[in-house]
Amino acid sequence: MGRVSYEEFAPVWPGMTEDFADYNAMPKYVMSTTMTETDPGWQPTYILHSIEDVVRLKEGKGGPLIVNGSANLAQNLAAEGLVDRYHLLVFPLMLGAGKRLFADDFTKGPGRLDLIEHASYGNGVILAVYDVRH
Repeated sequence: MGRVSYEEFAPVWPGMTEDFADYNAMPKYVMSTTMTETDPGWQPTYILHSIEDVVRLKEGKGGPLIVNGSANLAQNLAAEGLVDRYHLLVFPLMLGAGKRLFADDFTKGPGRLDLIEHASYGNGVILAVYDVRH
């Protein structure tokens, strides 16, 4: 996740032990050029300082890398061709402005997306899962 998302999540998620124990236990990676330390209450957490750090992590033997929030980070990863799949939750809320998931310059976006899964829920939320065609 990006630094801003991390700073918003770190004070809250560690206290959600019952519902999110697996999420709290997994390694967390924060992409930041300014952070020097992580919250001791939400570990394990590692700081990545560059896109090259993400490339090395992705080439490793771990599982999938998941980005929560972090629109700027998602745009930068997409521009570098590092996004393989999007899990999008669409909430029934109209906003006049806000951050975009996809950059204004679509040549730096994900390219072709193939819908592989979808669902709708009683509260109006829609799930759409897309694979990125590289």
